Amino acid sequence: MRPEPGAVYRVDLGISGKVRFFVVVSRRDDDPPRALALCVPITTQNRESDYEVPLPRVRFLREQSYANVQGLQAIQYHELKGTVGRFTAPTMDAIREALRYAMEL
Repeated sequence: MRPEPGAVYRVDLGISGKVRFFVVVSRRDDDPPRALALCVPITTQNRESDYEVPLPRVRFLREQSYANVQGLQAIQYHELKGTVGRFTAPTMDAIREALRYAMEL
């Protein structure tokens, strides 16, 4: 399995059985050296910062949600437990812009 940018997966963080949604932000790589995807968590908590990107209302999110780029994580492919949806290019562009801000790129 090679996760695609913009795909949203369930990930079990192992903290009290908490399962969160993460969006894949790493680029498509057909021959990665490691089975890792860079992912950003999706949250309903909005602290009104430039690190949070409002997400469009989609069927797989029950309430208004945000991509929290400060929570960027490398997640092993086998920990990505089934795709629940996908974000379109404009949403991914906004997330990438927030990542550039967060990393001063």
